[in-house]
This record gives sequence, structure tokens and C-alpha cells, in this order.
Amino acid sequence: MLLHPTVDRLRALGLSAMADTLLELQTNPDAAAMPHADWLGLLVDREVTFRDNRRLARRLSAAKLRQSATIENVDYRTSRGLDRALFQALATSQWVRDHNHLAIVGPTGTGKSWLACALGHKACRDGFSVLYRRAPRLFADLAQARGEGRVARLMSTLERTDLIIIDDWGPEPLTAVILPLTLRFVALGVKKRHSLPLKARCRSGLFAAL
Repeated sequence: MLLHPTVDRLRALGLSAMADTLLELQTNPDAAAMPHADWLGLLVDREVTFRDNRRLARRLSAAKLRQSATIENVDYRTSRGLDRALFQALATSQWVRDHNHLAIVGPTGTGKSWLACALGHKACRDGFSVLYRRAPRLFADLAQARGEGRVARLMSTLERTDLIIIDDWGPEPLTAVILPLTLRFVALGVKKRHSLPLKARCRSGLFAAL
């Protein structure tokens, strides 16, 4: 069998992981005894895993999470009143599927941002689109969009995101310009969540505030 033409065709079809696995199996003495069905199954599994990892990398890149936090690294021994059962329930991302909102509140330095990023990371792993923004940055983006006449476009982009994490909500006052835009932003999420409860594009919000 001429292997390299097959490898080239796999790469031309965008199946690079299958091509790499085929070359790997060809040079593995133990693979010779494997049935053809097992070869095919392994090739497909490698391609699926490769594509899943690539999609996850894109979601994490787009999320722009502030901290490299994961739910597996949560320290429940820290004295901050974190309910293990509740947090583990949140880590299933069911609240995102149900299009609910979540507020994380507490004193400064208790790890609210870290926990929010950990939940955001898990949501990315579960296939949801995520966007992290500090409240001052979000308010600045809204004000700039208003000045440039593209508020509707920005709102549409935010609406298509499954989970928006707004960090540091509270310390900065809302100006007369920002307040109506912020209310419009929040109202849009609530309206979409109630009018289209089964749509994946209905946004959830995660707020980490003082």
C-alpha cells in the first residue's frame, strides 16, 4: 500500500490528526496485529480529540479570562465561606444551560475573580462561548460604542455570547452617560433570557463584585 498519497489526501481534506496517526501506526510494530476496524476507530478518535482541543483553545482565547484558574484547583480549605456542594453544582455549567445569572460577592482578596475565571474556564470546556470583562472596561466600551454610533452592533455581539463575566462591579460609579447604556445591556440579557429560554444564544451573566 502506498501510504504517503493517502496521507497527502487526508491532509488535503483537513484531516491532519488522522494523517499523523496513520503515520504513527504504520511505524508501530504492535499496530500490525490490530484489526482494520480498530485502526479506523483510532484514526477517528484522534481527529475528534484534535478538533475538540482546537475549538476549546479558540473559546479560551476569545474569553480573555483574567486568570488561569480551573475548578480542579479550587481550595475549599480557605476561610472564605465557599460552599463546596454549591460550587460543585455551579461547575456543571447547568446554570449557564438554564440561562441563569450568578453574582459572587465578598470582601476584597477572597478570590472572587479567580472563582469567576474558574467557572468561565469550565464553561469553555463545556462548549459555551465566554467573554470576561472588568466593569470599567465594559463601561468604557459601551461609551465608546455610543460615541461612534455602533451600540446596536456591540449589543448584538454581546448577545451572542453564552456567558459574560463582569468583574469588579461596584467600585466605579455609573456616570449619566454610562447608566442608561448599562441598564440597556442588562435589560437585553433579561429580555432575551425570558423570551427565548431554549436558545443557546440567550446570555448568562456572572458578576464578581464587592
